[in-house]
Amino acid sequence: MAELNIFIGLIGIGAGFAIAYWLKGKIAFQKIKAAEEHSQHILEEAQHKAETLLKEAKLEAKDKLFKMKSDFDAETRETRAEIKKQEKRLIQKEENIDRKNDQFEKREREFAQKEKLLSRREEELSQNEAQCNELIEEQRQQLEIISGLSAEQAKELLIHAMENEARYEGAKLIKRIETEAKEEADKKAKEIIATAIQRYAGDFVAERTVSVVQLPNDEMKGRIIGREGRNIRALEAATGIDLIIDDTPEAVILSGFNPVRREVARLSLMRLISDGRIHPARIEDIVKKVGHEVDAGIKESGEQAAFDLGVHGIHGELIKYIGQLKFRTSYAQNVLQHSVEVGFLTGIMAAELGLNQKIARRMGLLHDIGKAIDHEVEGPHAIIGSKLAKKYNESPKVVHAIAAHHEDVPPCSIYALLVQAADSLSGARPGARKELLENYIKRLEDLEKIANEFKGVSSSYAIQAGREIRVMVESEAVSDEEVILMSKDIARKIEEVLTFPGQIKVMVIRETRAIEYANK
Repeated sequence: MAELNIFIGLIGIGAGFAIAYWLKGKIAFQKIKAAEEHSQHILEEAQHKAETLLKEAKLEAKDKLFKMKSDFDAETRETRAEIKKQEKRLIQKEENIDRKNDQFEKREREFAQKEKLLSRREEELSQNEAQCNELIEEQRQQLEIISGLSAEQAKELLIHAMENEARYEGAKLIKRIETEAKEEADKKAKEIIATAIQRYAGDFVAERTVSVVQLPNDEMKGRIIGREGRNIRALEAATGIDLIIDDTPEAVILSGFNPVRREVARLSLMRLISDGRIHPARIEDIVKKVGHEVDAGIKESGEQAAFDLGVHGIHGELIKYIGQLKFRTSYAQNVLQHSVEVGFLTGIMAAELGLNQKIARRMGLLHDIGKAIDHEVEGPHAIIGSKLAKKYNESPKVVHAIAAHHEDVPPCSIYALLVQAADSLSGARPGARKELLENYIKRLEDLEKIANEFKGVSSSYAIQAGREIRVMVESEAVSDEEVILMSKDIARKIEEVLTFPGQIKVMVIRETRAIEYANK
């Protein structure tokens, strides 16, 4: 029984192995079949993709081919159009050339016809001239018979008659010239008077570039300097002016070319000294307040000057520049007061000459306007002022008078000469300006020394306060032609050696005297 069970068990085991082997084979077969189906599917997909890519490549190639064909057709059309245009232009040029050739041929035919016509007319004129000469000769003979005078006698009578007529016409011409001269006399007289006034005096220009502030005591210098110099640096930065603190007792010097800033610095320092509180914040506050006050004072001064002269319509910026002249000096003469004086003098002289007083006063007031900014802009103050006046729409007459008042440009109007004269009169009147006697004498000596260095000079005299020098030369050593060259050489030498305002007139005088006595 046990053996039977073992046998049955073995049979079961064998059957199990057989079944397992069968199942394994069947599973393997299914896997192989599935793998084959999958590979077939992959092949089909790859073939499908290849066909798709081939179609897309063909389509892309067709698109490129179509695009290239389109571009080629467009370029061909453009080339053909350009060729047609050039062909059309060539045809037009040929037509123009043909037309010009036709015109030239036509003109040649016309010229040939005109030449023939002129030849015929010349022949006719020659014939007419011969006939006229014959007729004139016949008429002359008949006139001699009728008048009983020969040709020479008739010619003398004709000349006498023409002479009388010429005398009459000459008298009429002289009368007309005298009338025109009288009409021109007033204008010319005005120019002569203005020129004579101009020669009355020259002008001087000098500037004061420092101001002095008095201190209550020398201890105040230390407070102004501050700890490590912070106060003085703050004051210099706020005002743009240099403070010079040296051994001068109880005084501080303010140095700078801008007179307005120098005045702001002076007033600010005085207020700080009187207040006693001196530190950077207080300095900035005081300088700002004083700056506003000075600006207001400048505008008020300019308006007052224009009001005093009766000059209206001046631009607001020019009014401010006029007010700034209050802080400029020329040989201790205040430039604003000088400008007002020049305005009054110009107006008075214009009234005497019958000219417009208002425009003359306007020119006089504005003539030194360039001095308000000449420390900021390079060039002569007259040219700077004329540009400033032109910028703010002053009339060309006013602009020219400003530019010409120191002859930086030649004066070409009576008003310009009047402004020159008034400027000189205002500066040269007694007490207007100050100059050291030593500097004055040295300038005269230098002028005479330069002139005496030239060969042939016998003596020289500086006159008109050094504005003119008269040089006497020996007539035997210097000729009339050399006198002209000598005057130019002396003037050039003065320009090279000396520094002077305005101009200096050089007059070289050569005199030759011939004396003889008649005796009986």
